[in-house]
Amino acid sequence: MTASPPLITARDLHGVLGAVSILDVRWRLDQPDGRPDYLAGHIPGAVYVDLDTELADHSRPATEGRHPLPQAGALQVAARRWGLRNDRTVIVYDDLGNMSAARAWWLLRDGGLDDVRVLDGALGAWRAEGYPLETGEVVPRPGDVRLRHGVMPVIGLDDAAGFPDHGTLFDARAAERYRGDQEPIDPRAGHIPGAVSAPSAANLDPDGRFLSPEQLRARFLELGADPGAPVAAYCGSGVVAAHEVLALTLSGFAPALYPGSWSQWSQHPDRPVATGPSPR
Repeated sequence: MTASPPLITARDLHGVLGAVSILDVRWRLDQPDGRPDYLAGHIPGAVYVDLDTELADHSRPATEGRHPLPQAGALQVAARRWGLRNDRTVIVYDDLGNMSAARAWWLLRDGGLDDVRVLDGALGAWRAEGYPLETGEVVPRPGDVRLRHGVMPVIGLDDAAGFPDHGTLFDARAAERYRGDQEPIDPRAGHIPGAVSAPSAANLDPDGRFLSPEQLRARFLELGADPGAPVAAYCGSGVVAAHEVLALTLSGFAPALYPGSWSQWSQHPDRPVATGPSPR
């Protein structure tokens, strides 16, 4: 089955409130618990999703990265708690350009849901339209969604090492982390040899909406993507890389995600590290 378009506008979402499932995925490194902001005001009907505990499996060893993918069974339990159903559209959003919401989009698509959409412009777009917010917590009726695993392409540690030999591996982190100028989180600074710097923030316009598919495609082609070769993306811990995967998807590519990302690579001393500017 062909997946539905991955974006939805605030106006279109407003027109289907009550007929879709909405997930609020507020999270960022300096404030991982987005629940207080959610409780203070969220899109009506939205259910809060805790990225750290529900969209990652921290029981896995550190050598797998800071946000290992959750097991399919655990994700299904969480998704049913969010009220999700296989026959119901799911909308995800956050308040940070969808940098964290894209993780939920990717995981649910990987679990086999075809109609998962990201609110373009995130919560800011909803507010800009003057639409109301709801306070307090939404506890939905449990859903009956059935999730599987492995729909979306992924690469692992060894795949990432050889990927630049036959495709383009994009690094979605900020340029200074790619270059190795600083590394505030992970054990080593730098990037995977052969990877190309493509900060995820540049996928958005000044209002936090995704650039047009044509603009995104031009960006990735200019950075060195070959339409006839595979592309993949990584970031610090695999969260923001999902945003890059979404942007690549919008631009017509079929990208793979490296879930372990730099937080996994840098945990392995035998893996080489490159520093300096992007080769393209």
